[in-house]
This record gives sequence, C-alpha cells and structure tokens, in this order.
Amino acid sequence: MPSPKPVLALVHGWGMNARVFDGLLDMLATDFEVRALDLPGHGGRDNVPDNTLPGWADDLARQLPDDATLLGWSLGGQVAMRVALDHPHKVARLVLLASTPRFVAAVDWGRGMAPADLEDFGAALLADPQSTLLRFLSLQTRGMPGQKVLLQQLRQTLLAAPTARSETLAAGLAILRDTDLRAELARVTQPTLVLHGALDTLTPPAAGAWLAETLPAAQYLEFARAAHAPHLSHSEDVAAAIARFAHV
Repeated sequence: MPSPKPVLALVHGWGMNARVFDGLLDMLATDFEVRALDLPGHGGRDNVPDNTLPGWADDLARQLPDDATLLGWSLGGQVAMRVALDHPHKVARLVLLASTPRFVAAVDWGRGMAPADLEDFGAALLADPQSTLLRFLSLQTRGMPGQKVLLQQLRQTLLAAPTARSETLAAGLAILRDTDLRAELARVTQPTLVLHGALDTLTPPAAGAWLAETLPAAQYLEFARAAHAPHLSHSEDVAAAIARFAHV
C-alpha cells in the first residue's frame, strides 16, 4: 500500500553516495517517507546509457512517485532542477541544498569556480582518483568551525559504499563544467527552498541567493557557520527547515 506520508527524495552530490543523508533520514522519518537515492554509477549502482545531466534526471524521475518533494545537494541539485524542468509532475516541491545553476564562472557569472581550476581538478582525478576525492571533501568543509570532525564524517560516508566508477566521476565533472540552467529556471514553478552555507567556497552563497531571486516561487535560508555540507554540520536546523517548508 502507498505510504500515508509524503515522499521526500534525497539526492547526493558528485562522487558521494546516499549514505551522506543518514542523519537526515532519522530526523525526517516522522514527517516523510524518506528515500535517499544514489545517482547512476555511485554507491554501487551501474551507469546509465546516457551519462549526461538529462540522462541522470530521467533515471531519477523513474524512481519517484508523482508529486514528491525532491532535495538535491550540490550536483544533485542540478539533477533535481532538471527533473523539475523535464518531469514537472514528479516534483511538488524542490529543496536545493548548496547548489547552483552554473558551477563554473563566466563573463556574465561571477558566482562560480574558475574553469581552469575545474580542469586541473579533472586532470588530478584521472591521475589519482582516491586522493582527488579526498581533496574534494576538504574543499567542502574549508573555513568552517569543526572542520576536522566534519571532514571525518564525509570520509566515512565516502567509504561506506563502493566508490563511484571512474567514468561516472568524469561524467559528473563534465556536467559540472557544461551545465548552465539559468535561462530555463523561470519554468520551475514548484515551491522551492534554497538552503546554503555562508562559508561555502565550492558553490558560493551568492549563487544560492541568485537562485532564490530567480526561481518564481523560492525562499532562501543561509546558515552563517556552514560550508558546503549544511546537512552534516547543521543537520537539525536543515531538517527543521525542510519540515516547515513541506508543511506550509
């Protein structure tokens, strides 16, 4: 029988796996049927034939009931936005956690990573995937109080499931390099909660504020002492914000 609770689906970021949401699962289980989902090629899953953002969004949409609340963290937020655009009947509400419409900077977009830095990251990934992933984790926590403890949490999560496939990691970097959703976001009419850490150096808070200003039905909440993983560093606050948003 269908669950009487609304479905809340959680989608992780690049190189990670669904175990990164273990803490939120417990906190939100009273209000939702929570489903933490692995992206293609992550967490032991096989790749999909279409290893692109639309391909990953189609794969995610097939796992959702109609009218789900969909949360995407970082790259997962871009996948979630693509689902809301391409399969709007699947998404009743959208939560974007430390995400961005465009990961890399451009002449008309100063809220992203320098393209050369992402290229260097890709080259390092090919040379030494494990070390590059661990370096990526350190970037997610840089500058915030309790960095060592949070970094250890992320490392444990990374090792709790099979490491993402090398071709999947490369595909994810290509998505981060090439994706620009800015021109399409006026079509995302679902109520949206944008959550961001003020200390985030991977997806600057200015990108989150831009999302909230641009999406037709969005609200913005910033955590002053959080970086790129507010669901780990401020899990109770994030869970409370999601519960309030979903029941408005």
